[in-house]
Amino acid sequence: MGRPRNILVAGVGGQGVVLASEILASAAFRCGFEVKKSEIHGMAQRGGVVTSHVRYGTQVNSPLIRRGEADLILALEEAEGLRWAFMLSPEGILLVNRQRIPPPLVTLGKAEYPSPHPRLLSSLGNRYLPLPAFSLAQEMGNPKLANSIMLGAASTLLDIPFSSWNESLREILPRSILALNRRAFRHGQELIRGTEVT
Repeated sequence: MGRPRNILVAGVGGQGVVLASEILASAAFRCGFEVKKSEIHGMAQRGGVVTSHVRYGTQVNSPLIRRGEADLILALEEAEGLRWAFMLSPEGILLVNRQRIPPPLVTLGKAEYPSPHPRLLSSLGNRYLPLPAFSLAQEMGNPKLANSIMLGAASTLLDIPFSSWNESLREILPRSILALNRRAFRHGQELIRGTEVT
């Protein structure tokens, strides 16, 4: 591997951003990569923005991803995907959970929920991948599974073998919810299969 791989995980408090990035970092580490991770929690307990930078490779000097250098943005909420799109590299992929969590100003009627700008979507083309992870998690009986579904989808776009993901899930998740999260992870992988990404 040449330069490090850069993955930005973004969402709001309560969506499992930190957990998803922890599993990702663990899976990369199991492959023998050097891994660095950094988190910004903001007002996470009140539904505020949460981001986590994960970088892995043969040598990683800094935990922070620079503007325009993210290979993958894993957005657990729609508006957060749009907010952080500027971080993408020219070949980077924006993977977005189609879940909208209105911020306080929208809830109070003082602002409108942001919609994707046509120019942004046009520039991304098929590198913009919106996925129905939240609705699928609801069908599975637990909306909190959306982060595992999104992580499974992301795993198909990264050079980390399934065995490493599987071991990291086993190590990090409580045994009581492991089987269900593994199912959600596999559902995420299936969402991406057949999707052409250039």
